[in-house]
Amino acid sequence: MSIAAELGHDAELVVYQKTPPTRQELAWIVDHLEDPISDLVRKDSQFAKLGLKAEDYTTPDAIIDLLLKHKMLMQRPIVVKGDTAIIGRPKERIRQLLS
Repeated sequence: MSIAAELGHDAELVVYQKTPPTRQELAWIVDHLEDPISDLVRKDSQFAKLGLKAEDYTTPDAIIDLLLKHKMLMQRPIVVKGDTAIIGRPKERIRQLLS
């Protein structure tokens, strides 16, 4: 999190591939996300390869279940400050949240 360090903030980096979020952690993120919750799901080639449809993943439970089963589909980075979570793309969004 070089942006966090640049702005003088301590940051905890969680590598979701090694330490995937629990159901409880994902539920917290969904509840505090400023972005549309469906944006937590990467709709990339892996999503298509699995034969998934975006319209099936618009509710909190469906999104959480999907991300627990297929952690690689989680959009990243997710940045949390206090009670606010954002998807940190573009990087300028991180700077705005931490400023």
